[in-house]
Amino acid sequence: MARIFITGSADGLGLAAARTLLRGGHDVVLHARTPRRANDLGDLAAQAAGVVVGDLSSAAETRSLADQVNSIGRMDAVIHNAGRYLEPARGTTPEGHARTLAVNTLAPYLLTALIDRPDRLIYLSSGLHRSGSDSLEDIDWTARRWNSGQAYSESKLYVTALALAVARRWPSVLGNAVDPGWVPTKMGGPGAPDDLEMGYLTQTWLATSHDPAALTSGGYWHHQQRHPPAPAALDPCFQDRLLDELAELTGIRLFR
Repeated sequence: MARIFITGSADGLGLAAARTLLRGGHDVVLHARTPRRANDLGDLAAQAAGVVVGDLSSAAETRSLADQVNSIGRMDAVIHNAGRYLEPARGTTPEGHARTLAVNTLAPYLLTALIDRPDRLIYLSSGLHRSGSDSLEDIDWTARRWNSGQAYSESKLYVTALALAVARRWPSVLGNAVDPGWVPTKMGGPGAPDDLEMGYLTQTWLATSHDPAALTSGGYWHHQQRHPPAPAALDPCFQDRLLDELAELTGIRLFR
């Protein structure tokens, strides 16, 4: 059985993935943004291998999360599930970053760098990543006029590129990105047309399955089928330029 850490596992896809993995006999480390949300996990927390607490919009709290996870022990897999969707304004994190970028991209980057390296890394993407600009100009939205949809798309392009860079740079790690589809969660809304179950089962499958397809790396997955991502996400030059930007914003270099 595997030990898996899931960000954003207090509700939505992350919570559904956690329940599925626990039913499968796996050790699951849950994550909640606040102590109150952790308390709301109730009986699920008692079944878990641990519950860590921290707001991913804060770099300091994200670093603390990594320490909390490492104190529990090495993970076999990490599912970077947490995300923000259409923020009405840029927002300002404690470090001054755009909230969408901080949660959707900077936090997975920091956790990838700071959590003891697992065997498998899964990053939640979106089909909207294909609408993201690949210019890497002003990725933190300090000069541009705020556009919530564009900011979201770009953050998902970046995290997809991060997943594929991990696959390229760390051959011993299975790194993959998952598009769960437009599913009926709090984020997606009740009218979302895609299959909720397949949205989270693809994540759990990549985290634990010994199916030969799940033991591959560098994929962009939707409903357990591999699909081509945006060309920029596959481009090693774009990946390396992005990694330089993220290192500059976080003060941590992932690949040395």
